[in-house]
Amino acid sequence: MGAKAIDPQTIRNVTIIGDPDETTRVAHLLRRRSGRPGSGARATVDWTTGRVEHTIRIAELTSHAPLADLERSIRVADGVIAVVNAAANPTPRLEMMFRVADDYQVARLCLINGLDHPAADFDRCVRTIADTRGAVPLILQIPLGADRTFEGVIDLLPLWALEPLAAELYGSHWEVAERWYGNLVKTVMEQAPSDPSASPALCDIPLDQLHHRIRYLTRIGDVVPVLCGAGPTSDDIATLLDAIARYLPSPMDVCQPEHALDY
Repeated sequence: MGAKAIDPQTIRNVTIIGDPDETTRVAHLLRRRSGRPGSGARATVDWTTGRVEHTIRIAELTSHAPLADLERSIRVADGVIAVVNAAANPTPRLEMMFRVADDYQVARLCLINGLDHPAADFDRCVRTIADTRGAVPLILQIPLGADRTFEGVIDLLPLWALEPLAAELYGSHWEVAERWYGNLVKTVMEQAPSDPSASPALCDIPLDQLHHRIRYLTRIGDVVPVLCGAGPTSDDIATLLDAIARYLPSPMDVCQPEHALDY
């Protein structure tokens, strides 16, 4: 039998950027998920989101690479995942990688790890992204607790499908989650082509509509969706794979179709 045909629109060519300790752990989890033989720092994951099967091709790029290699690799990437340690101050090289991605309007996600560490500071990580000119951090998940009381993450987008169960489930965290969700919706919808004066109730906004708007704003570099790592004892990367498939562009979206089949 011949090779399976792949729709280029379902391909995601993604480069993981960050300090070595952070990128290595994420790349390792993705390689374990792939079930395919990889080549060096590369892996391919087949992942289904929204009943559509995607081919996610992953490359790893650490901040220890030569500056010229860093800039070139980010410049030609279809999309990047910036991995940040919540307990560490951003390094100049990591900040430079953020700026290069912004300069070349490379679509990106941010994954914040280390939230269980005593020195973890989620808000500082968000400010680091905000201080990089061009894109607005779009918080899709928030930590449930902090440092030694860290229990996991709250996924904001599906919350309203769970109401009122979510309010009972998250207890005192519910008011914080509601506030973050309101900020998320405001950021996503304020540039919507529909009536800018319209202000629909949060629960009336279809989830598919939010996904579509986030994908568009991510692709043009206006927002950076922010996710939280599940913790050192968890190997759950389903949310990250869903976000890659939903929000990062295909090679056809970034006018680099020659990369579609030979990444």
